[in-house]
Amino acid sequence: MHTPATLVRGGTSKCWLFHQVHVPAERAALEKLLVAAYGSADPVELDGVGGATPTTSKAAVVSASPEPGTDIDYLFAQVGIGTGSVEWTSNCGNCATGVALYAVAKGLVPITGDQTRVVMRNTNTGAVLEGLVDTAGGVVHDFGTQTVPGTLAGGVAVGLTFREPAGSTTGSLLPTGEAVQEMRVVGSADPLLVSMVDAGAPVILVDAISADRTGSETLQQMRTDAPWLRTVRHAAAPLMGLLEPGQEPGDAVPKVGLVGRAVPYTTTLGESVAAEDYDVSVRMLSMNSPHPAIGLTSAVAVAAAGLLKGSVVHQATGGPTGEWLRLGTPAGVIAVRCSHIQDGLPGRVTVQRAARLLADARIYVPEAGWPQAA
Repeated sequence: MHTPATLVRGGTSKCWLFHQVHVPAERAALEKLLVAAYGSADPVELDGVGGATPTTSKAAVVSASPEPGTDIDYLFAQVGIGTGSVEWTSNCGNCATGVALYAVAKGLVPITGDQTRVVMRNTNTGAVLEGLVDTAGGVVHDFGTQTVPGTLAGGVAVGLTFREPAGSTTGSLLPTGEAVQEMRVVGSADPLLVSMVDAGAPVILVDAISADRTGSETLQQMRTDAPWLRTVRHAAAPLMGLLEPGQEPGDAVPKVGLVGRAVPYTTTLGESVAAEDYDVSVRMLSMNSPHPAIGLTSAVAVAAAGLLKGSVVHQATGGPTGEWLRLGTPAGVIAVRCSHIQDGLPGRVTVQRAARLLADARIYVPEAGWPQAA
């Protein structure tokens, strides 16, 4: 048995995209197929198309949207590595970047000139995003020169905007009602200073100084801290209203990470970054591994938190952040723009990204991965 799929790079992630007509619509059957296709039960995903890292073991199912004013619906899947399961509770901005390019390249959205706008709805969370795809000359480009921190490879420029991102999952930018609060977790002698924010995705941001850290940790240091940060995530989930009574916490939401003041550091590509080149240090987990840069939904949450007086981001930057916030990530500096701000809430949050279609393929899936009706 096989299914058509397209492999895309969006920002610093890789994602297999499936058209809805080629895969089961029922969630349990779709999960069964993805687990089999990715070899998800194997921690190295050797017998499948999974990439064996959280940023390369992703999928999305794409379809035309029935919603007026929306072009594309996409269901995002974070395929587990060695777990034989799929997380459905989150969104991925990097994959959305790839979805925007895919939609134009496959004719799901007509080209409108040198730039083509794709309005997308993430059906996991209800979030609405816009991808502004470079179609210079009125054509889709296979290659491009736009780069993003985390890779030297160029791609097709895609401006990705999150519309009205506050409260997309919990209904509020501040699910606990507090911009900053103390929280006790196992493994920390003193209370942590944290901000729990829902913008782009639910995120808990830990003030690095309160945790005897800096926010500029290396990826190896973050690997060491991953179990502790997982404890922080699980402690925050019920406080943010993300768990039903008796439900076990997952590892997709809330996103979790450290923030700290800007300091000089060297990126994973060996580039030197001065403290004055950015505004706030950020180190995030992707599932239970250090993110090599930062997930876009997390970047949105950090930028939104920067607008909130007293938040851990506001404290790390030393004052109001304005429209632009420059995030110092392990891969380099990523600039995020908050605009159309009313009552402290950003109406639009934009990040410049790049995408590239890597392959069109037929993925051969063991028959056990297909539902009987497929």
